[in-house]
Amino acid sequence: MFHWIVVAGFACAWGVLAIVWILGAFSTKSTARCASYASRLVLFIPVATVCLLVRTHGIPPDWLVLRLWPRTPAVELLGLALTILGCLFAVWARVTLGSNWSGLPTVRREHELITNGPYALARHPIYTGILLALAGSAIANGASGWIMAWFLVLISYTVKIRQEEQLMMETFPQDYPVYRRRVKALIPGVF
Repeated sequence: MFHWIVVAGFACAWGVLAIVWILGAFSTKSTARCASYASRLVLFIPVATVCLLVRTHGIPPDWLVLRLWPRTPAVELLGLALTILGCLFAVWARVTLGSNWSGLPTVRREHELITNGPYALARHPIYTGILLALAGSAIANGASGWIMAWFLVLISYTVKIRQEEQLMMETFPQDYPVYRRRVKALIPGVF
């Protein structure tokens, strides 16, 4: 019974994130410019690989489903807590960004530089939240495929951050460098 309550908790956390993303996608500003098609395509390779890695139950190679630690109630609760915290942080960031949001490196028409709320803690708080939520899900699951998936998402976000940072430097040449010096990219006060 406990396990199913935890599973429901994970479904709710990720479900809320998905609903906010879907609803928010309908209220974005039109695109002014974006990263090149080729550079955007590179972002989908790690994401597609992640989808395959986390869905490989019973599909060779067996090392993708190798359990790295036992699944205990304490481990599941820790993972659930991190997932909920990460999803809430990402949702807060997504709502704060509002109509400036885009799933791809993009500058919107009348784009605003958002530096309040979670953006005062990290320049890319959506990625911070999603990485934390994925880490929680990986901890609770304990399978090697989930750990590899987390690293692939980190790589994808690293590439995406570089593309977004370039667009922001071009769009806000006076303000963005100051913001960059003041606020770290992903981990408040660290990185």
